[in-house]
Amino acid sequence: MDTEKLYYQDPYIQSFSAEILQSKKDDKGRFYAVLNKTAFYPAGGGQPHDTGTINDVHVYDVKEEKGEIRHYTETPVQERKVNGVINWVRRFGHMQQHAGQHLLSAAFEDMYGYRTTSFHLGSETCTIDLDTPELSEKEANQVEENVNSVILNNLPIQTRWVKANELSHFPLRKAVSKENNIRLVIIPDIDYNGCGGTHPHQTGEVGSVKILHWEKQKKQIRVHFVCGNRVLKQLETKHRVIRHLTSMLSAPQEDLENALARMLNQQRSLEKSNGTLKLELLSHETDKLIQQAKQKDDYKLVSKIYVNRPVKLLQQMAKNITQTSGNMLVLFVNETDAKLQIVGARSKDMDMRMKEFLSRILPGINGKGGGSETMVQGAGDRTISSDKLMEKMTSIIEEIK
Repeated sequence: MDTEKLYYQDPYIQSFSAEILQSKKDDKGRFYAVLNKTAFYPAGGGQPHDTGTINDVHVYDVKEEKGEIRHYTETPVQERKVNGVINWVRRFGHMQQHAGQHLLSAAFEDMYGYRTTSFHLGSETCTIDLDTPELSEKEANQVEENVNSVILNNLPIQTRWVKANELSHFPLRKAVSKENNIRLVIIPDIDYNGCGGTHPHQTGEVGSVKILHWEKQKKQIRVHFVCGNRVLKQLETKHRVIRHLTSMLSAPQEDLENALARMLNQQRSLEKSNGTLKLELLSHETDKLIQQAKQKDDYKLVSKIYVNRPVKLLQQMAKNITQTSGNMLVLFVNETDAKLQIVGARSKDMDMRMKEFLSRILPGINGKGGGSETMVQGAGDRTISSDKLMEKMTSIIEEIK
């Protein structure tokens, strides 16, 4: 069911009249309408679909499926004759991005031989993947400068329908897969490409192109960029952030980098001092626990219950105690909102089976854990109180020692 494609006749059409050929539901229960002609562009070729209204009913998706252009609407459109209105801000934004991509890809290939392998037009930014493992800042800056110069020259952007036997007359950047109804987008002396997207009539309407950043994507480079009105949006966002930073750092824009560097240096210095203090506190707490150890028949016992202490810190404390003192056994219980954690450790000169201790204590709290014959750790449900758990731990130790 052929639909006349008004967006190819004139991409600037913002409203049109048409007749409904079909009004149905798809297999997912979504309403759609097929028109005898449409200015709504369906998703394809890296360019997203248009949105808008048909007889004031919101069109949220447009797809070309099974040879027909389907306009997906929030509610069914019942009238035979309809009026369609395109979301022009969205459409023109896509036209700017798509044309800018042609210019950017052409510049990367002409200047450095970096061929574009894919293009994505996102809701905020766009990307192209370049067939190169590296991209320097100098190369990106020179390409951006070249593209913006072409935009200022306001060159024509032409479209032309050709047959397969006519393709040899054009210096195409890549082969065209179609054999019939081949549509070329041409920017004379700049770019010749098979493309089904919508574009403005002049490069000047692209406004400008700004490369934002790039990253490695497998063996290629993915370049993120924006064109036209999106450049202004990016500038507005970044300017707002800079204004906030100048206030927070009490520094003018030109000194923000130095101010941030000073702040980070101060933070690193404070973190270093904080780390030193933590080690001193840990050493002090460890010494205190050793002094408070309870003398048993042939060993000393350090046992304590904590609340919401990092378990790695408790493991380090247990390790410090058992490595600095002989005949020492450490039992810690840590109580959190969700579970009970246990740490057990012994000095190397003691003959005590810590793995057996752990295997006997964990079932009582539906717990899991592991470790070695000198240190074990585990965690389980709060089925009993911390005090009861500690009593059970000391009782098991007496049984297996």
